[in-house]
Amino acid sequence: MYKSKRTFLKSKRSFRRRLPPIQSGDRIDYKNMSLISRFISEQGKILSRRVNRLTLKQQRLITIAIKQARILSLLPFLNNEKQFERTESTTRTPSLRARKR
Repeated sequence: MYKSKRTFLKSKRSFRRRLPPIQSGDRIDYKNMSLISRFISEQGKILSRRVNRLTLKQQRLITIAIKQARILSLLPFLNNEKQFERTESTTRTPSLRARKR
């Protein structure tokens, strides 16, 4: 009896339907950098399927395309800007080389 009297409250939020991240005309390819770059984090990692809202087949194709682009040097394996800053700041001075000889 108690269950039949219970009212179920619907949330008053209206949900906006999100567009799929890959349109039907988009081709998943290692050369399509504008498409591939949407599925990579700032650190250069491949984002998960749950975050991307992709199907399993699309996620597999995106992963293969990203790996191909990395091998062909179109994408970096790591995107650590801190490492690049550290290497630029350590400059060699020619006076130290002259002293060693």
